[in-house]
Amino acid sequence: MVAAVGIVSSSAPQCPDRCQALAAGNASHFAPPAPPSPTAPARLIVTPGAGSEDVKPDARVLVATVDGTLESVTMVNDADKEIPGVLTPDGKAWKPTMQLGYGRTYTMTIAGRGPGGMPTRQTSSFSTIDPSDQTAVYLNTVGYASIEDGGTYGVGMVVVAHFDEAVDKAAAERHLRVRTDPSVTGSWYWVDDQTAHWRPQNYYAPGTKVSVDADIYGDKLGDDLYGAEDETVSFVIGDAHVSIADDTTKQVSVFDNGKLVRTMPTSMGMGGTETIGGTTLSFWTPPGVYTVIDKANPVIMDSSTFGLPVNSRLGYRETIPWATKISSDGIYLHQLNSTVWAQGNTDTSHGCLNLNSDNAQWFYAFSRPGDVVEVRNTGGPPLRLEQNGDWTLPWQEWLKGSALRQ
Repeated sequence: MVAAVGIVSSSAPQCPDRCQALAAGNASHFAPPAPPSPTAPARLIVTPGAGSEDVKPDARVLVATVDGTLESVTMVNDADKEIPGVLTPDGKAWKPTMQLGYGRTYTMTIAGRGPGGMPTRQTSSFSTIDPSDQTAVYLNTVGYASIEDGGTYGVGMVVVAHFDEAVDKAAAERHLRVRTDPSVTGSWYWVDDQTAHWRPQNYYAPGTKVSVDADIYGDKLGDDLYGAEDETVSFVIGDAHVSIADDTTKQVSVFDNGKLVRTMPTSMGMGGTETIGGTTLSFWTPPGVYTVIDKANPVIMDSSTFGLPVNSRLGYRETIPWATKISSDGIYLHQLNSTVWAQGNTDTSHGCLNLNSDNAQWFYAFSRPGDVVEVRNTGGPPLRLEQNGDWTLPWQEWLKGSALRQ
């Protein structure tokens, strides 16, 4: 009986006051929205704001509506040239589709309608930075040849970003980016105020995809110095070509993806020095880790280019075939049949690695820029950074060359 009474009680009508309150709340919830005002203009957000000066030419430019719609935006520069743009399908935003220039004034004429259809007209102008100087950047190999977009390079490939003027290195480095797939650890190293080199901590894996972006346009890179134009390039890493030239055995062992594919007898630098005109010349082949820079067939080798007169005791000028360059100061692996007798047993060169005709031609065809050549167990001073010794520098020392780590 108690349970039955409880059930009947729970189904009894609630108090009239509460019913009236609920009804009033529901009526308010389902009330139709107020119609938009027929006289309300579109509310616009214009970026950069009207009258803005010294705007970066790559800064965000946008016209957007908070309510209402855009019908058209016309943008012209101070030479009355129209800048193309795109309006979103919903009529809510517009932006230019062309890069803006330095030292220009841009005027936007905006037409739209408010939420109730009220026509809206507005003009807005801004001006961009007018720098006194600009600098270009070039993305090169260590031989200062342009990196070929879509090209294939060796596992020791070093990227060179060279500016045509001295820059604020930290400011410039913030706009230099290297992306790899798969990801590798790498860093920039500034060799001077115009030039930065980038390499990974270890050799790349074959098949790695590399993209380099110099996003400098519109950015301050020095005292009133701005970037002239963005640059970008992508390339892929080919098979792992690593050659080891050992002066103990006087052999060059060539490996392709870890497999020994050729052994070549060689004659390296004879050693010793000679002082000419106050300059001391070394005839050692510096030990260290080189990369292939480029190659030529033939190349004219002239000792006067490094300070040794052609008519001196050790001077020379010869046309040499099948020459693969590995140092910026002129060390090659190249054909020299006159030293075949010495190859594999005696060092006779001024620093190059002499090979016989078959080996020099084979190595020339096998090699690509960025391939690694390790020279071991020779005398004399070690390979220097400026000679193409990027890989000779220990990683912790390399990191110190970044302007963003100092």
